[in-house]
Amino acid sequence: MCNLVHKYNIPGPRYTSYPTVPYWNMDTFSGKAWKSTLKKSFEESNAKEGISLYIHLPFCEQMCTFCGCHKRITKRHEVEKPYINTLLKEWSLYCELFDAKPIVKELHLGGGTPTFFSPEHLRRLINGIFRHAERAENYEFSFEGHPNNTTRAHLQVLFDLGFRRVSYGVQDYNETVQKAIHRIQPFEKVRDVTAWSREIGYTSVGHDLIFGLPHQSLEHVKDTILKTKLLMPDRLAFYSYAHVPWLKGNGQRGYLDEDLPTAEEKRNQYESGKSLLAEVGYHEIGMDHFALESDSLYTAMESGKLHRNFMGYTASKTQLMIGLGVSSISDSWYSFAQNVKSLEEYEHLVENKIIPIYRGHILTEEDQIIRGHILNLMCRFETHWDPESKNLIFLEQILTRLREMEKDELVEISVNSIKVTEKGRPFIRNICMAFDLLLHRKAPETRLFSMTI
Repeated sequence: MCNLVHKYNIPGPRYTSYPTVPYWNMDTFSGKAWKSTLKKSFEESNAKEGISLYIHLPFCEQMCTFCGCHKRITKRHEVEKPYINTLLKEWSLYCELFDAKPIVKELHLGGGTPTFFSPEHLRRLINGIFRHAERAENYEFSFEGHPNNTTRAHLQVLFDLGFRRVSYGVQDYNETVQKAIHRIQPFEKVRDVTAWSREIGYTSVGHDLIFGLPHQSLEHVKDTILKTKLLMPDRLAFYSYAHVPWLKGNGQRGYLDEDLPTAEEKRNQYESGKSLLAEVGYHEIGMDHFALESDSLYTAMESGKLHRNFMGYTASKTQLMIGLGVSSISDSWYSFAQNVKSLEEYEHLVENKIIPIYRGHILTEEDQIIRGHILNLMCRFETHWDPESKNLIFLEQILTRLREMEKDELVEISVNSIKVTEKGRPFIRNICMAFDLLLHRKAPETRLFSMTI
């Protein structure tokens, strides 16, 4: 395994979309084209399956240096009300495009720190959303909670509004690691919010853990997993730290490359953690996720309904996902669009009744085919095709790139399918890269992605 880690540890995307953001084609994108695909997707899917909403709440009281998300650091809570006002105005701009009320199947509050906002302001946000929308029959609402500032009042208000899933950012319980990533968070805090969530009635409590952090050892990871087993969250994200210090504003220049575990050490951290989780009934779901058999993520994997989008893995698919708030990304299935990242510009555009997107991509027929294969690989570890199809003229070049992985027993290739082996699962990003036609046609001239291992 060590030789394979050396061989395949290269920069690569995490494939929350295809094409990946650096390969979006702005020459064919426009606000008019985006709205056209948006309305088309809404007409096709709203009544049948509903839509998804992602709402980005960017404020944090302090910088966590492991985080690559878009955020605004402030302790001024007077920013809450005007931001929610703008979110609701942005939502109204979308609703005006549609001929019917949106039926919301999935809603997720991400950040930043959603629990930076008061329970009262969160209630006002959700109630404001549903003045123009309806809940789907089997809706799923979720949010990201910070154990240090999520109160019982937060949990109760969101539960009363229909939220049944919450995920808590844990990362690592070791104090040295916590100091390095600027996230001091005692185990007792996580224990308490996990217990409150279950007492109130949340049916899925998740914890987010990270391996490969600065100053993190194998023993630190094992200790974190053992503490996690005491609480038995319903699902876990256990993912590799993405070291991307070239991105502005993420604070990752506060430590050196030599402070990070090596690729081999990271792989040992993951495999040891995975083994400890398996002992108590956690199943590996897609890439870097685990769930108990009672959780909807496991059920979705077993039934073939697992999906992946800009919100990560979800238990069901919607064709249309609308992102609200600064930096949010929307997906109409036929195109992607991202909101501006400046808070001031976002507010200015919305106040002037302009949907605040600044870049995007209209998917070609080829894009849609490749996207389907990458989704299959990321969600089911296999993909199939019709050997007689004329739409796969690029298949030979993909198979050529996979031959070395076949020799290394990472994939099994047949006449009409590719299956990822158990040995190949840690290298799923590399396998998907073989399908990434745009990446191979134009290799990046500068570093864009984190390492795959």
